[in-house]
Amino acid sequence: MGRSELRYKAMIILYQIFLYQKNNMNYNIDDVINEQLDNDNEFVRSLVIGVLDNQQKIDALSNKYLADWPIDRLGLTDQAIIRIAIYEMLYTDTPDKVAINEAIELSKKYSDDKVANIINSVLDKIYHNGVM
Repeated sequence: MGRSELRYKAMIILYQIFLYQKNNMNYNIDDVINEQLDNDNEFVRSLVIGVLDNQQKIDALSNKYLADWPIDRLGLTDQAIIRIAIYEMLYTDTPDKVAINEAIELSKKYSDDKVANIINSVLDKIYHNGVM
């Protein structure tokens, strides 16, 4: 699987986890990850765990640029996409432009046009203005 497909898997896993959290349901991260992957994958695992471990900082940064729309008003899929991209920009060696492009491609497929534009705008502002 290529990195784009692995990001897609991470998006699905995070969507499921956010859904469990929203509904106050118990879950095991390893079980959710294993449901989506035939083989354990360190890249997917690092994205999922990284987003969850750094969600407060990621959300604060996204909210800074979302202009009157906190991240939790976005759909769960959209939240997963933007959080993965911000996590990659802040905490990994992935070039920022790659993280942004991957998020835009996911949002074109799984978000409506308005939300895809919002995601693009937020990530562009983070890229040009830096972190908090």
